[in-house]
Amino acid sequence: MSPVISAHGLGGAKDLPIPAEYATAGAVLALVISFVVLATAWRRPRFEGAVLGRPVPGIQRVVDSTAFLVAVRLLGLAAFGYVALTLLAGEDRLTNPVFGIVYVLLWVGIVPLSLALGPVWKALSPWRSIAWLLSKLLRTDPEEGVLPLPEKWGLWPAAIGLYAFVWLELVSPSQTMLGTLRLWLVVYGVAMVMGALVWGTRFLGRADPFEVYSSLLAKLSVWGRRDGELVLLSPLRNLATTTPLPGLAAVMAVLLGSTAYDSFRESPPFVQYVQGSDVDQTLVTNLALLGFVLLAGAILTVGTMATGVDHTTRRRDLPRRFAHSMMPIVVGYMVAHYFSYFVFMGQQTLIQMSDPLSRGDDWFGTGDWAVNNWLIYQATALAVLKVVAVVTGHVLGAVASHDRAVHLLPERHHVTGQLSLLAAMVAFTAGGLYLLFAG
Repeated sequence: MSPVISAHGLGGAKDLPIPAEYATAGAVLALVISFVVLATAWRRPRFEGAVLGRPVPGIQRVVDSTAFLVAVRLLGLAAFGYVALTLLAGEDRLTNPVFGIVYVLLWVGIVPLSLALGPVWKALSPWRSIAWLLSKLLRTDPEEGVLPLPEKWGLWPAAIGLYAFVWLELVSPSQTMLGTLRLWLVVYGVAMVMGALVWGTRFLGRADPFEVYSSLLAKLSVWGRRDGELVLLSPLRNLATTTPLPGLAAVMAVLLGSTAYDSFRESPPFVQYVQGSDVDQTLVTNLALLGFVLLAGAILTVGTMATGVDHTTRRRDLPRRFAHSMMPIVVGYMVAHYFSYFVFMGQQTLIQMSDPLSRGDDWFGTGDWAVNNWLIYQATALAVLKVVAVVTGHVLGAVASHDRAVHLLPERHHVTGQLSLLAAMVAFTAGGLYLLFAG
């Protein structure tokens, strides 16, 4: 990726009003104190059981109306057509807006959109629209397809798809070559449409990496469903309704591990090693990405499986039962690592979108805009934002995991049985902050 696009971090350890070591120690202390408070004051589950919430019938009438659903689908297809145009007819240069659309507006922008509006990719997905149209032509059931979807697959297809995308973004030596991105998106699109035709659109809810990611993020929004009824509810209560499907822990491992690797690859020691090593650079970066994902998965797996359970609970099910509590941590890392990147490159992408064919066009009237660089002068505020985002994410994750623990674990293990979970959280907190500021 170009130096501009890969410059994710602004505001490093030197910009903190206190030494980074103190900030990390304070973050770990805040997590430990949160654990102690939860262990003494939170003795029964509050987020499990029936989904509560405040019905919003007025809003539901709008969002469930045929006109609204058709309008959103058409918007998704229009965006798909624009991206297809830039892929097929655009110039193979960094000013082609397709790179910013995919790597910035989609991958990073999906976070605030899903947190604010719910599962936006599911609503906009061109693959759902295309699969629906094709299934009507073929006279098959759009939802069910022609074969039953194997339950054992769970979210493993989405985990594989997410890994393929982060590999493209962070490791592939040709991620900013139009041919590479075109090939990836074509394979992705064909796989999603064909899968939806065979197993129905339920396949997309398990296999589409962006839909699964957006839907998991939406579990931290205030929008939920109770027997089909749209309700407003607490984000943490909404998060507890996440279905613990097979592969959910793998999805979290990819999200956490790839973000950690993205910080690590910008650290001076790693850059110097890669540049001075005789080992093939692509091999090193591939192994590093895989290593971080496996490490994140190992910490999550060991931290959950080492909890105190009785004979009625299978330990091998615990990683996916607790995996939902990683989502606040994922969001915290995304905010800390990608905020400045999104602000700067988001503006640049909006400017470039007016000229998708590199002919000097100004389709949307943004061609003469200039990037506002005010954030460059807010290094200290950005450094503080990183710490606050990571700590907040971990504290909320601790709350979610504690609530699940007092629901799953025997009463005698409500405190001691969570020590391994606390250790995992501490590892993620200290390691995450170290890597963020090391870059």
